[in-house]
Amino acid sequence: MKGRDVTEVCVVILALGALVSSCTKKPEIKGKIGVTCMDLTNPFFKLIANVMEQEAAKHGYEIVALSGELDPAKQNNQLSDFVAQGYDAIFLNPVDSKAAGEGVKRAYQAGIPVFTYDVQVTDEEAKDLIISHIGSDNYQGGRLAGESMMKATGDSGRIAIITYPEVTSCILRVNGFKDYLRENNSRLEIVTELSGKGNRGDGYSVATEILTAHGDIVGIFAINDPSGLGAYSAVLKAGKTEQVTIVAFDASPAGKQAVFEKKLHDSPQQFPRKMAVGTVEAFIKYLNGEEMPKKNFIPCAHYYYEDSVNDESRVAEQW
Repeated sequence: MKGRDVTEVCVVILALGALVSSCTKKPEIKGKIGVTCMDLTNPFFKLIANVMEQEAAKHGYEIVALSGELDPAKQNNQLSDFVAQGYDAIFLNPVDSKAAGEGVKRAYQAGIPVFTYDVQVTDEEAKDLIISHIGSDNYQGGRLAGESMMKATGDSGRIAIITYPEVTSCILRVNGFKDYLRENNSRLEIVTELSGKGNRGDGYSVATEILTAHGDIVGIFAINDPSGLGAYSAVLKAGKTEQVTIVAFDASPAGKQAVFEKKLHDSPQQFPRKMAVGTVEAFIKYLNGEEMPKKNFIPCAHYYYEDSVNDESRVAEQW
């Protein structure tokens, strides 16, 4: 090969190398965003954290996601640490809607913007300090659950609710459920409401307690899939699967499969990817000085057996 040819080949190789380097180079890290949620072992919140990380990276921000482990005090300590370390923003999913106000006020005083997702802050002094909130239209989703319960039971009999009263999203689901029944002159009688704390173990324990005290119930509305699946285990153990209809909430991967297996009658569907993307978008709009809604609610949708049969996301175990 002639000297000129060698030179030309080397130039091409160097150019290709520079091109590959520019394509693979990660965006410059502009700052950090602290994320804290109820419980990162819950696949719903794990997915949101992962999508937030991907979306924030596109804009040069690093996500540090922590689990509140259903402990309000622990979560407020996490918020304090984000403030002390000078994070650029906080994305908050409150363990306790009122207790989280303490951490929100501390962040506000330090000039750190707080964005909430899924669950709102209710503390009177803190709720208006939130820059923007995005979450499911939980009230509308609760109405869907009420509609399903009335149809599945023939609108006759006694039913129970497994709640989580510390969390606004769950309160709204229960309110929507009850309002739908009331507005449609339902003949269903709600005999008890007990907290299952949003997890499968407590859902099982509470449902067992309900079935012991009210053995004739025909339905259970559980505020999420974990508590609904816990309730199903209790109903199965009691030998009452033909008697008791369970309506849950989320259409999580496990919930979708449970609907397909006819363990759950319906699981009004949330869209956590939209929440994650929307939260990051709100932060970027805030940085750019753009206007945005203070509250953004995403409608839920029924998720029945018919929806599950050919649902590729169910087969792939995805939201």
